[in-house]
Amino acid sequence: MKPVALFLPGLMCDRAAWADVTGRLSDAADCRVPDYEGADTIEGMARAVLRGAPARFALAGHSMGGRVALEIMRQAPQRVARLALLDTGYQPRLSGEAGAAESRRRARLVDLAFERGMRFMGREWVRGMVHPERLEDRRLIDAILDMIERRTPEHFAAEVRALLARPDASAVLASIACPTLIVCGQEDSWSPPARHHAMAGLIPASRLELLQRCGHMAPMEQSGPVAGLLRGWLLS
Repeated sequence: MKPVALFLPGLMCDRAAWADVTGRLSDAADCRVPDYEGADTIEGMARAVLRGAPARFALAGHSMGGRVALEIMRQAPQRVARLALLDTGYQPRLSGEAGAAESRRRARLVDLAFERGMRFMGREWVRGMVHPERLEDRRLIDAILDMIERRTPEHFAAEVRALLARPDASAVLASIACPTLIVCGQEDSWSPPARHHAMAGLIPASRLELLQRCGHMAPMEQSGPVAGLLRGWLLS
């Protein structure tokens, strides 16, 4: 029987974010993309995933999904056979002006979603999410915008609340004992490589891989290389 592998999507993403990757891995694992059931906290998202998960599974999370994966490692580490973290982070929102600035940036996007619609908001959001050279790749950009448009402004606002109130997972990292793969786009400006180097230094059994010519949306921008890395991770 093939092992079960859960692939957690990021902010405003759904199974389409992982579709190319899971399609390439379907021979190696029973690939599933869970739903967060409308939860508006990272902790609630983790509980929703665990409710629908088998007793033991491999776990990969991208962006916000990586934060959910780390919360699962806090809540039920014994159920995770191996962990993969892609283009994500572990720290809480900063205090002071830096944290306030993040809140303002995210609030502006939420306002755009309510005022002009999800696709309009997505056109602005995506500019910082992919490698600059991919902004003219209509197939990629339309796939991302189509995915965003399947969500509602209310759903977007709930996920933004979850991210602004994200827990500090620093203490979780040192406790992770399962094999862990960390992947980051070399040109990810939202979750930069330096953050992933820090995570790799804090997780004992981890390996870091950087993807060239890749921004934040690694599973969609570089699905072939990502699938190759995850195949090795699954079968190791």
